[in-house]
Amino acid sequence: METALIYVIAAAVFVIIFVPYFIKFRKAQLESIKRREEAEKLGLTRGRTQYPFIDEEHCIGCGSCVAACPESDVLAVVNGKAMIVNGLRCIGHGHCEKVCPVNALKVGLGDLARRDDIPLLNDSLETTVPGLYIVGELSGFSLIRNAISQGQRAVNHIASQNGKFKPDDPIKEVIIVGAGPAGLTAALACKKHNLDFLVLDRQGTGGTILQYPRRKLVMTQPVELPLYGRLKKHEYTKEELLDIWEKITADYQIEVKSGYNVEHISKEGDVFTVHASGEIFQARKVVLALGRRGVPRKLHVPGEEMSKVMYNLIDAQSYKNCHILVVGGGDSAVEAAVGLARQKGNRVTISYRKSQFFRIKKKNEERINRLIKEKKIQPIFNSTVLEIRPDAVKLRTEEAIREIPNDFTFIFAGGEPPFKMLRKMGIQFGGQAPPRN
Repeated sequence: METALIYVIAAAVFVIIFVPYFIKFRKAQLESIKRREEAEKLGLTRGRTQYPFIDEEHCIGCGSCVAACPESDVLAVVNGKAMIVNGLRCIGHGHCEKVCPVNALKVGLGDLARRDDIPLLNDSLETTVPGLYIVGELSGFSLIRNAISQGQRAVNHIASQNGKFKPDDPIKEVIIVGAGPAGLTAALACKKHNLDFLVLDRQGTGGTILQYPRRKLVMTQPVELPLYGRLKKHEYTKEELLDIWEKITADYQIEVKSGYNVEHISKEGDVFTVHASGEIFQARKVVLALGRRGVPRKLHVPGEEMSKVMYNLIDAQSYKNCHILVVGGGDSAVEAAVGLARQKGNRVTISYRKSQFFRIKKKNEERINRLIKEKKIQPIFNSTVLEIRPDAVKLRTEEAIREIPNDFTFIFAGGEPPFKMLRKMGIQFGGQAPPRN
């Protein structure tokens, strides 16, 4: 009798503990499988730049990589193995790689032979054109800490060849194109190594950061800068980082020639000629610290030329009591919509051509979903802009053509990367040739 009672109690405990766990586990597995299938169907299993590569043979499915990812929803455990469910969300933090107990995961660019959007670079970030370097986002790696590291690495390599330069040579030793974090770090490294250099930028100190909304967090990890030292805080806003760069350029006398749009770079012998805004500059080495966004991509619809149409949002607080349309579904579009929806009296609509937001950061997803629930943002999915009028915008949806009142339209349709210009310079991309070492 006692034995039977023990078995009954053990069975009850098993049912009480194991069954709910199994149901929860099974539900999570089914959700992960569904998300993986959706990702494959929508082409989301590979990132635009770097993203996680998983060695399924060694992966033990512990889920530590899933838990470590600050962007969420990039990875999931499916059938006992870690898999990508939204590679577009990955921006290369690398936390997943660090926490994997069996080293079955690595964040990188993948097989370059298949990546015609990534320029071929050697370990020193030199392109297939000797003496021409690419650093920052254009190399395929996101995050400011990567840009800073690459700016130093490229100039350190240039400095190691310093014996080739003549002290009385009128030609600059280095021209740096771009005054964002990568370009300014390269400039600091040139100062450190006593290299004669010049910085060109079409905007000014800060580069792409200048286009970010006010108070946007732009850096989330401490980094070390040449000469200046360590940026110790874990978080910096756009304004804080721009103030630091302004101080650095003043303290170390780094001149940034603003308003120069580089159109072409040619090489004759060991001298590069940089053609920028009608002027010519020459140097022995060139460091390209351009972003991947390039020129904003336009919709090419009637009315897009009006002054009320813009391609970036600097200060959301400037817009109040307005009917505003935001076009796009990426982080920039969502951040703009959220910022504008928080201003007094604004009626914000976001138009996106897909059925839901797929490639935005977790924090942005939470923020916009909360504002949608509060009816401060109206999403119109599966929609495209047909025409922009002085006081309205026409949208095509699955059901019908809609016209909504509109005072301002913000378009975040991505940008045209400067790949054509790079290829014209002779730089080769993935699939064209093996990288040089």
